[in-house]
Amino acid sequence: MVSDDEPVDPEVDRRNVVDRYRGWSVEAIRADLAARAHPFHVAVENLAHDFNIGSVVRSANAFGVRAVHVVGRRRWNRRGAMVTDRYLDVRHHPDAAALHAWARTEHLPVVGVDNVPGALPVETVELPRECVLLFGAEGPGLSEEALAHCDLVVEVSQFGSTRSVNVGAAAAVVMHAWVRRWVFGQHPGPPQEGDPATNTPSTIEPSTRTGAGDHDTSPSDSVSAPSAAPARSSGIDSPPHCGGNDSASASHRRPSGPPEPSETQ
Repeated sequence: MVSDDEPVDPEVDRRNVVDRYRGWSVEAIRADLAARAHPFHVAVENLAHDFNIGSVVRSANAFGVRAVHVVGRRRWNRRGAMVTDRYLDVRHHPDAAALHAWARTEHLPVVGVDNVPGALPVETVELPRECVLLFGAEGPGLSEEALAHCDLVVEVSQFGSTRSVNVGAAAAVVMHAWVRRWVFGQHPGPPQEGDPATNTPSTIEPSTRTGAGDHDTSPSDSVSAPSAAPARSSGIDSPPHCGGNDSASASHRRPSGPPEPSETQ
């Protein structure tokens, strides 16, 4: 087992990384991702050692977040992360109040994701460019304390019979919504009059939406959309990798310049 700053032969590198990073050390990958990170953060409540946290972390890695924040228990279930947390800045906050206090010092609005009354459909909301996306635990969703500290609450529209999708799926949807807006310039909004989509018959109304779990209580009436935070450069003009799986692709090339050090997992 080699240390994080030691190289590995690219020919035998079997880690869960795109070809761009084959042969790079863990520290080299971490540094490159940090330099290219988008200006939004992801936070998730860890109240019951939820196995879905790993999936949220893996998606956070894929979408190039600035950092991941674990709120509550310090130890979290890493199984679903598939070792992607090794390349991310993962921070801990003892509770939602501590996360909120940190976010305020960074001038970052906290955007909660949950299917509670008063939540706005994420498909129609422009997420702040610089923000913290906060997700709850599987089942209960965001805690009442977390909801009280949110500047905005959004939900993922759904049209079936289930009360919710799991938090890992919801997190990926919302992170991708951020990427569509701030990387690809696709503005959200309701269907326009005359759009064929508005004329499509549906037997199920979008009455139940989700962000993380199943809540019967509503967030504080004081929750409102935040004003735009001061802009900082994200360091990424376009995503370094777009793909549907973890396998390497012939289209992925290593960056030009002298070869990077490599590592073993």
